[in-house]
Amino acid sequence: MNLHPADQLAFDKAMVTQPVWNRFNTAAEALSLPRNVLLHAGPAFAAPDQITMPILNSACVAAVYEGIAKDFDQAEAMIMAGEIELKPAQDHDVVTPLAAVVSASMPLHTVYDAWRGLQRVYAPINEGSRPAMRTGLRSDAVLEHLRWLNTRFRDVLQNGIAEGIALVPLAVVGLIGGDDCHGRTHVATSALVAELKDRTRGSIADEDALDFMATSPSLFLNLWMAATKCMMKLAEGIDGSSFVTAAGGNGHEVGIQVSGLPGRWFTIPADPPGGRLDVDLPQDRALGAIGDSAVVEGFGLGAMAIQLSPSQRENFAAYLPDDSQVRAAGLSVGSHPYFRALDVRLGSTARGAVASGAGPIVGLGILDRLGKAGRLGAGIYDMPVAPFVRAMEALG
Repeated sequence: MNLHPADQLAFDKAMVTQPVWNRFNTAAEALSLPRNVLLHAGPAFAAPDQITMPILNSACVAAVYEGIAKDFDQAEAMIMAGEIELKPAQDHDVVTPLAAVVSASMPLHTVYDAWRGLQRVYAPINEGSRPAMRTGLRSDAVLEHLRWLNTRFRDVLQNGIAEGIALVPLAVVGLIGGDDCHGRTHVATSALVAELKDRTRGSIADEDALDFMATSPSLFLNLWMAATKCMMKLAEGIDGSSFVTAAGGNGHEVGIQVSGLPGRWFTIPADPPGGRLDVDLPQDRALGAIGDSAVVEGFGLGAMAIQLSPSQRENFAAYLPDDSQVRAAGLSVGSHPYFRALDVRLGSTARGAVASGAGPIVGLGILDRLGKAGRLGAGIYDMPVAPFVRAMEALG
């Protein structure tokens, strides 16, 4: 495929990057985020009455965590009245999974470009398999786990970072071991935990934290989302470039951004991912596509590199489009030096999507649209070409 020069330049800027996790910052410290502003996945909601129930639930938990509401009911009333504002995380250099919401005092992984040091991206700590904000539940159990995660467990992680942990090498280890760096991050998480244990002076003494690490195979995911977004951000601002620099859904809409038009979302209504539900509920309980983790597929991994993960390919075989491998080749841009041994191409462009007639395929968790049952399963979201067409029209 002959690349447009602007897309090639954006891709080159994204690839000359070494994302490193080197510390924690709160959103207030890093972004001067006001206490009454909460950050969510995907594009903005046009009005409070459009906020999907899982994100509303998580926003209520975050408001109580932040201390700006005394209980969940007061938090909801403040959100609907506009006293608490919800804004897109990616517009603030933050990525957050599924329905998870970020507030001012939450500690965030800080991932920076170690080669130039000019770009930082942030992500909350992955909540593992315990009661989790990302599943869109409004409960005291979610709030209690969030408090533990952001204090005791944060301290354990902080003690193991040392001078910083490069994330691309861990992703490569994961891909070689059968991860796809989105739906499956078991191997990369094991490598991350081994690094943390090795770097911790003495040893990790917190048995609850050790148990959490051993039973949370997605700990690497949020870090990798931030690393991916860090690389994408470095490609922003190339005049005429259609290189994809943002991708995500809020359950109501799905959208993308491109290099040549930084900060501008191109959106469509969010259909639910296709997949088997793990609970006895009808398919119409599935929420539309949600989460900033779509940046992983926008970057060319996850379901776009599902051939590298036999278990993921088997799990989702019935829901993959027939042209999934051809599409991955048509949308992708080129190679990253670290990934060349894996024969995987990275990046995507709106030009490539329009030429192919389809967007990327994205592996996503499926949430209950009513916000009662949490996570229903996982599936494949086949992103239509429409937002890419609109991006190209705007570039033109």
